Amino acid sequence: MAFGVFMHKDESIYDDIPEERYQFPKIYLSRAEKMVGDWIVYREPVKVSRSKGFFAVARVEKIIRDPDISDRYRAMIEPGSFLPFSPTVPHKMAGQPVEQDLANAQAAVRPLSNADFVRIVSLGLPDDHMLPRVGESNDFNRVKEAQTPFEVDRPIIKSLISRPFRDKAFRRAVMRAYDGRCAVTGWKLVNGGGRLEAEAAHIRPVEFGGPDSIRNGLALSGTAHWMFDRGLIGVSDAHDILVHRKVNDREGVEAIVNPSGKLLRPEREEDRPHSKFLAWHRDHHAFDA
Repeated sequence: MAFGVFMHKDESIYDDIPEERYQFPKIYLSRAEKMVGDWIVYREPVKVSRSKGFFAVARVEKIIRDPDISDRYRAMIEPGSFLPFSPTVPHKMAGQPVEQDLANAQAAVRPLSNADFVRIVSLGLPDDHMLPRVGESNDFNRVKEAQTPFEVDRPIIKSLISRPFRDKAFRRAVMRAYDGRCAVTGWKLVNGGGRLEAEAAHIRPVEFGGPDSIRNGLALSGTAHWMFDRGLIGVSDAHDILVHRKVNDREGVEAIVNPSGKLLRPEREEDRPHSKFLAWHRDHHAFDA
């Protein structure tokens, strides 16, 4: 097994859903097979305008032949393993490439050294319990002097599969994408301790196979979160806010919806709710019945 990098960009010719699968040509098969059972980081190419660099980590469950296109394969992502970076990790920090072993830098699928994996994940998922601790850019060189990869990658893997850690990382990513504002009400309330009132809600819950992805998340106030989880409100593919027919106080619910009647979405299109997850929520709560 080995850590790896999967290059991905939105609207590419490949049929990727990073939370679920990664499509690649046969030339990369032998490399990808070595990553089965281990973790990869997703990276957007440098040539993409406003590239977000490294943007997520996930574990490869298996490799299968693509059912639709010959000479292509799919790396299937282990359900529940995908986790977005927040902040995303740039290609370079302090003038140095974050991925330092660049022998195969142009390859869409390539191995990643233990040290590079530790560095990238520590920068993308900063937490006091992860080793080594990496903060501002002037801490970048300290990673090279930290414990050996053998010592640090095991605690990081333990964090990546920890539900409390994943919940914290998911909340941080969703709150950043929505700027802490409830997508339904438009409220951005802060309590006396400086904590945002909005909560990070899964569109398709984890217990039903939903990933910890920004595209499967919404920033919602406590009341909106309660209503969404119970199917009293939903969202159309066009991001219209829907009120379920079973609601017994429709006027009361409509009164807290922001004046546009539409979901207040993240600025970046790639962070906006995916239609697949929205459709699951509507189907699960029988919005069209």
